[in-house]
Amino acid sequence: MELVDVDPDRIYPTVGVLNRGRGLLYRDPVAGSSTAYKKLNRIGPGVLVYSRLKAFEGAITVTPSGLPESFASQEFPTFTFVPDADPDFFRILTTTQNMWDALQGVSKGMGGRRERVKPADFLDIVMDIPPLPVQERIVEVVSVVDQQAAALEVEAESLLRVRNAALGDLLSRGGEGWSSAPLSKAGTLARGRRFVKSDYVKSGLGCIHYGQIYTDYGVSATRTVTYLPESFRGSMRLARPGDVVIAGTSENVEDVGKAVAWLGDDDVAVHDDCFIFRHDLDPKFVSYFFASPLFQHQKRRFTSETKVVRVSAANLNKVVMPVPPRDEQERISGMADAMDTQVAALRAEAERLRQARLALLSGLLNRTIDIQSAKLEV
Repeated sequence: MELVDVDPDRIYPTVGVLNRGRGLLYRDPVAGSSTAYKKLNRIGPGVLVYSRLKAFEGAITVTPSGLPESFASQEFPTFTFVPDADPDFFRILTTTQNMWDALQGVSKGMGGRRERVKPADFLDIVMDIPPLPVQERIVEVVSVVDQQAAALEVEAESLLRVRNAALGDLLSRGGEGWSSAPLSKAGTLARGRRFVKSDYVKSGLGCIHYGQIYTDYGVSATRTVTYLPESFRGSMRLARPGDVVIAGTSENVEDVGKAVAWLGDDDVAVHDDCFIFRHDLDPKFVSYFFASPLFQHQKRRFTSETKVVRVSAANLNKVVMPVPPRDEQERISGMADAMDTQVAALRAEAERLRQARLALLSGLLNRTIDIQSAKLEV
């Protein structure tokens, strides 16, 4: 790591690492006078970096070659490459289950946020690495698939921006019978209760963790991706069908406050970094409000940034939401749903390509696919 002393008069562009090998997280710049750190790690281009706090979730990547000078805390160790290692190959390697499993294997701690991967333990990980010419050929083949999937994701993100702009226009326009109210008047907020990943079981009481709201759920959900023992039901705080679950913690201001309307048949446990919003409105309308520019603009006044970004129940209750008549709520959510269907189709195709990529990469790495004859298309 290249550590530098924090200058209180300087602004530091900062980065983090996304889970599951999804690359860098570009955070808001931080003023030296506002950070509690005395030293920061300078993050350069073409280096391997991981999050010691989230390594067990696959938070590892190789920084792009054109990365401008960036910084992170010492919780983000960095490593340079020897001459016979292609950084682009290792960037691809950080997206594999083998790498994530290896990080999980060297994670130490009590579970959840207390787990860490020490740099010395990371360097002890053993993986089969092909010679440099083979690394370069694998990069060439896999990059074609990555480019196709990325193009689909760009199209999906563009459509989402159109959707959000349309939501902003509709919610700002108002109309006959419309009113507005702070969340404290439109419903009630309750914080979830803590559970950790070691509590998960194969079936039982459905549960929603705040991190899953960013990675596994859209605007609404009818099934959970994880479960707790049924014996936990009495000690958990539960969301009922129709409630909206709001993430109260994030790694950046843009994401905090993302919401999912719970539309399943049974109550679900909610993590303590989430809030349950109980109301008498159209659940999807409420969830779409939290995706709209109106909410995005308001929440910036109420978020606090330390190592993570948080919004409190007291501040969420101050957020003002437009409240149209029920049929208008359903019309707005129906419009947004139609656009989300198109987004889902684009992302489904991107996911098909990613699955094909996994099979291709696995075959290339274990040499069941001849690297020299591998086709540059899927």
